[in-house]
Amino acid sequence: MAIEDVTLRYGDANGVLALDDVSLGVARNEFCVIVGPSGCGKSSLLYLAAGLNDATSGSIKVDGREVIEPGPDRGMVFQSYTLFPWLTVRANIEYGPRRKGLPAGQRKQIVDQYLDEVGLAPFADHYPAQLSGGMKQRVAIARALANDPAVLLMDEPFGALDSQTRGTMQKLLLRVWERQQKTVLFVTHDIDEAHVPGDRRLALTPRHGTHTAET
Repeated sequence: MAIEDVTLRYGDANGVLALDDVSLGVARNEFCVIVGPSGCGKSSLLYLAAGLNDATSGSIKVDGREVIEPGPDRGMVFQSYTLFPWLTVRANIEYGPRRKGLPAGQRKQIVDQYLDEVGLAPFADHYPAQLSGGMKQRVAIARALANDPAVLLMDEPFGALDSQTRGTMQKLLLRVWERQQKTVLFVTHDIDEAHVPGDRRLALTPRHGTHTAET
């Protein structure tokens, strides 16, 4: 993923400047963590990468193709639980493959794989209301991965969880990443969470989302 000279200003020319000339390259299969305080633009950057918003200037490319709208090459996991409440766990995970028109047998194979991957096979027929917060985020991760995206975008996905569940989910995510070898762009405001094992950590300043540090 190549983020090149991206600026984002909300509203007109006098509107809020959320990102100011941000450039970042994320290698294939890299786990990259972006940390910064609330309001620094890290979530805005992720929404641009997902194709959910348009940059004021600059470009974002995945495998050389410019991002202009949401697409199956990018999966996103939000902090809030964005599952379809009227669908079972299985049906939520199957949603993307079904939209892609994959045959039933292939869809079942994909769903079964990711149910096992996130440890939710016994809960396949449960509805989101019957799940804990951590279980809902497992479903969200499985649903994003079921589309086989090149890039997994994660917007503070564990921010609403208690510390013990958060630690469990971090271990789960790293295990899935090691097996699936997806490119992951993970944003958080939590300094402790930013130390989750990964390839690289970047910091954004609270002023205009300027990239200032890298480890």
